[in-house]
Amino acid sequence: MSRDEQVRNKTRARHIVLSGKVQGVGFRPFIYRIATQYQLSGWVRNRVGLVEVHVQGRDENLEQFVNEIFSHAPPLAQPVLQSDADVDPGAFDEFVILQSLDQGEANISVPADLFTCDDCLAELNTPSDRRYRYPFINCTQCGPRYTLIRSLPYDRANTGMAGFELCAQCRREYEDPANRRFHAEPVACPVCGPRLEFKTVQGDVVSGNDEALSAAIEALNDGRVIAVKGIGGYHLMCNACNDDAVEALRNNKPRADKPLAVLFPAPAADPFGPLYDSVELSPSDKQFLLHPARPILLVRKKQDSTLSEAIAPGLSEIGVMLPYSPIHHLLLSDFGGPLVATSANISGEPVLIDNAGVEKRLAHVAGAFLHHDRPIERPADDPVFRTVAGKSRPMRLGRGFAPCELNLPFELEKPVLAVGAHMKNAVTLAWNNRAVMSPHIGEMDSARSLAVFEQTIEDLQRLYSVKVEQLVCDAHPGYTTTRWANRQGLPVYNVFHHHAHASSSYYECHAGETEQPLLVFTWDGVGYGVDGTLWGGEALMGVPGKWQRVASMRPFHLPGGDKAGREPWRSAAAVCWEAGQEYAAPPEDSSLIYEAWRRRVNSPRSTAVGRLFDAAAALTGVCTTASFEGQGPMELEALCDKPGNSIDLTLEKCDNLLITNWSPLLPVMIDSALSVSERASMFHASLAHAMLQQARAIREEHGVGAISFSGGVFQNRVLTEHALALLSEDGFKVHLPELIPVNDAGISFGQVIEYGFNR
Repeated sequence: MSRDEQVRNKTRARHIVLSGKVQGVGFRPFIYRIATQYQLSGWVRNRVGLVEVHVQGRDENLEQFVNEIFSHAPPLAQPVLQSDADVDPGAFDEFVILQSLDQGEANISVPADLFTCDDCLAELNTPSDRRYRYPFINCTQCGPRYTLIRSLPYDRANTGMAGFELCAQCRREYEDPANRRFHAEPVACPVCGPRLEFKTVQGDVVSGNDEALSAAIEALNDGRVIAVKGIGGYHLMCNACNDDAVEALRNNKPRADKPLAVLFPAPAADPFGPLYDSVELSPSDKQFLLHPARPILLVRKKQDSTLSEAIAPGLSEIGVMLPYSPIHHLLLSDFGGPLVATSANISGEPVLIDNAGVEKRLAHVAGAFLHHDRPIERPADDPVFRTVAGKSRPMRLGRGFAPCELNLPFELEKPVLAVGAHMKNAVTLAWNNRAVMSPHIGEMDSARSLAVFEQTIEDLQRLYSVKVEQLVCDAHPGYTTTRWANRQGLPVYNVFHHHAHASSSYYECHAGETEQPLLVFTWDGVGYGVDGTLWGGEALMGVPGKWQRVASMRPFHLPGGDKAGREPWRSAAAVCWEAGQEYAAPPEDSSLIYEAWRRRVNSPRSTAVGRLFDAAAALTGVCTTASFEGQGPMELEALCDKPGNSIDLTLEKCDNLLITNWSPLLPVMIDSALSVSERASMFHASLAHAMLQQARAIREEHGVGAISFSGGVFQNRVLTEHALALLSEDGFKVHLPELIPVNDAGISFGQVIEYGFNR
């Protein structure tokens, strides 16, 4: 043998440590397969948040093995190389998968819940397969993760499946490294796994998977509302084409007007076929609806749709999603049409997850319950996205997208918990250079919301092996989250609401770059401002920790304070009175309200663009009283056929602050000679031009050419796309967030960024 051959055949060993998304995604079986393919020996095992590999063999085979790890990783895996070192070879004859090790430094990445993969769907629909029509079919590439895990490492004993003992056949699959169910922790079958149960409010019970499904289909065909347990919680479901069923759901929940999501069947041969009669889908819409999380996406409804008009009254879009669990696939396939699938909760609270709880709290809404006995360890609501400027952007992070793990542009000295805002709450845990955003929690004005908020905080610390030492909260002293933070006995750092909005947006624009100044328009409902007033129409310039308020809107006083959020007529009255005009159409005697407003009693000062939208909705007659937050602005946007002519809004400088005067809009909004659609379009166009006018003045004075948007107002596609086009045409570089919601769901992450830059 030549010397070159001896070198080539010499055994070399490497010890490789990988972090990132490498647990719960079939990564160890993948390592096993490629090691076997390249005739290598050694072992692979899970550590706390890591995968550790000892691999040895010929040098060229080792190089190919390492390349394969990153070029052909499982679709849901995101491996990050932590270390790769030469070590002494061991006495190994083969490659094996070792038992997980629950020791060592934690570098944890918690896997998110996944959809049902194509392989499992094929088995689900194959009569000869032993898992035919089994509602809990899964493998290493699919099924619940985050909502099932009790602790890490991710092994069956540490999940809600611990109480289900594997049958002999499932165990053989579970222990076979060549099988796609090798260490698929939720693995089960009809013999050994979870089961369905159908129960009526009268107490009648139907047991057995097929029997319970048949009873549920019968109830849906009868026009009844049922609560269905899924992966991250229960849905309230009914026939989406049955007006009476949808109205019954709305009346009993109650949920008078807020839009409802619709779940469509997705046959393997044509997953979008059932949608074509109801909604308009672009190629990018189709691609996004097939995302592994199977999110809700807002899309335009067709005029001749057979869906009930009560699903999204007054709106041109509906939220649609495809089935993501085998239970959903079976229900939709057997029912043969779309179903309303809205979160089973008391409005504003987190989704309900346990059998007894949903029966107790929603018996007035659901006539029956499709339960199962697989525990849900923590709630995860459905994620919601809307396409703006050609990209799907999050409105709510949930199942499949959260926990959302992000790298920070700095290193934290101690672990931090940011507790977010009062509305659309989500929290963020941050340590070292990592941040993890929680799934959507909800509005923080109920005992259950607070309980889930506290459970989420405890779970994140336990799952990621992090102990919080610093709290970050909103500067508003009345927020539930702020009061909670101040009771914990830990150091508390306050961040102003719009600074958090701006910092969140800054991260997406400049993460990892040098500190370049950014101009951020932070337009929303209301948030506590630096001067103690309610901001909501601000332009902030600078970097996190050093924001300068450079522009705003003409302030006005909101009669009734918080009541204005659900009573748009109050905002209409406020702007009319502020401009010295009468408000001609109050729904009640406004003399006492006017007197209180005049004396500034319970009439806080605000610059909120969200309230200007409310005012426009009321002045045009679109919405004077809202049953949910944002109803007026959403209905006003839905009336915009195309960008309208703009009204010039004067821009003046007052105390070094540029102020846009909205009062020229008032006569147009009440001009009945114009259609409501024309007025709505003019309102949107005028605000977009006002942004351009402010941006030009700020660029002229400060030289800032990079712009971003943050705040709930920018969920409005018409305004955002029109403003983006105007600013881009004028030479500005405009960044729109794609990872983090622009509404208050992104506040907690912005709080972390603001704290990190200002620590």
